[in-house]
Amino acid sequence: MPELYPIPVNEPLLNGNEKKYLTECIDTGWISSEGPFIKQFEEKFAFAAGRKYGIAVSNGSVALDAAVKALGIGPGDEVILPAFTIISCAAAIVRAGATPVVIDSDPSTWNMDPSLLKQAITSKTKAILVVHIYGLPVDMDPVLEIARQFGLKVIEDAAEMHGQTYKGKPCGSFGDISTFSFYPNKHITTGEGGMIVTDSEELAEKCRSLRNLCFIPEKRFYHEDLGWNFRMTNMQAALGLAQLERLPEFVERKRRMGTLYQDLLGGTEKVILPLPKTDYAENIYWVFGVILTGSAGMSAETAMRKLTEVKVGTRPFFYPMHLQPVFLKMGLFSGVKMPVAEKMAQKGFYLPSGLSLTEDQIRESAKRFLGILHECI
Repeated sequence: MPELYPIPVNEPLLNGNEKKYLTECIDTGWISSEGPFIKQFEEKFAFAAGRKYGIAVSNGSVALDAAVKALGIGPGDEVILPAFTIISCAAAIVRAGATPVVIDSDPSTWNMDPSLLKQAITSKTKAILVVHIYGLPVDMDPVLEIARQFGLKVIEDAAEMHGQTYKGKPCGSFGDISTFSFYPNKHITTGEGGMIVTDSEELAEKCRSLRNLCFIPEKRFYHEDLGWNFRMTNMQAALGLAQLERLPEFVERKRRMGTLYQDLLGGTEKVILPLPKTDYAENIYWVFGVILTGSAGMSAETAMRKLTEVKVGTRPFFYPMHLQPVFLKMGLFSGVKMPVAEKMAQKGFYLPSGLSLTEDQIRESAKRFLGILHECI
C-alpha cells in the first residue's frame, strides 16, 4: 500500500490581500491597537453583520465576557444557554458571578432546542445566550418571542456563522448584543481575534471601554470601573479586512465542500450527516460533522484514533457543559441530564473542513473514513 499523505483538519486560506495589508502595517509602523485598519474592519464587519456598531477584541471568548458585563449580568442572575457548546459561553456567565442554566439540543439541527426554553425560565433569568452550532443557525423567531414575552436579553454567539443568514437576515444581527470569533478555523480569521456587534450605542460604548481597561478619555489613568485589555491589533485587523473581502466566496466554497461530503458519505447508515437545510437556512458547513450510529460499532474516540492512524485530521464535538469537571466541582449542574447533547459528544466529531481543503482531499478523507467504517483499510 502506498504511503498515505496527511489531510489536516483545518488550514486557513490566506491568498488574498493579507500580505499587502500586513506589509502596510509594517511599513507605516502601525502594528498596535491604534492603527487605521481597526476602524475599517469594525465598520465593514458590522455592516456585513447588519449592525450599526462593531467593537474588535482580542478573541471570541473575551467578546462574550465583555458582552455579559455590558448587559449588567451578575450575581443572582441566571442565563440560559445550550448544554452543547464551547466552554467559553458558560465561563463568561460564571466569571460574572451569574448562574448558567443549560437546555438540550435539537437532534436534527444540533442547536439548542427553543421548545425547551420556557421550562428553564425562573424569576432569576436575565438572558438567553444563543449559540449557533457548526453550520445551521438556531431557530430565532421563537427565541426572540420568548425573550420579548419574559423581558429577557439575548446574547447571540455567532462565532461559527460568518456569512450565514436566518430567513435572509445575517446571523449576528438578532441579539441585543452578538459576538464573533476569528480563530484560524473560522471563515474569517485574524489568527486570534473577535468582534462584538450591536445596534445599541450605549452597549457599544460600554464594550469599547471594557476592552480598554475602562480608561476615561478626558482623564486617561483614572478609572471608575474595571475592564480588561481585550484590544485587537492593527495587524490582526488588516488580516480580517482582507478575509472579509472574500466572505461570499468563502461561504460558497464551504457549501460546495459540504455538498461533496454529503454525496460521498450519504450511502452509509453508520453515520448521521449534517442536515443540509431547514426552512429558514441552508447549511454553511463551518465544519463537516458526523455522528456515528449504533451500527458503526464504535465511539467517536475510537473512530478518531483510527482516522489519525490513516493520517486524517479530526476534532471531537463539544463536551457538554453539564458534564464539565470544573463546573461540577463548583456545584453546578448536579443531577442534570441532557441526552441529546450527551449522545452527540459521545458519537460525534468532524472531518477535515478548512477552507484550503481541496476536492481531492475531501474525496480521500471520505474514502479513508468509509474504509474505517467498513473495516477494509
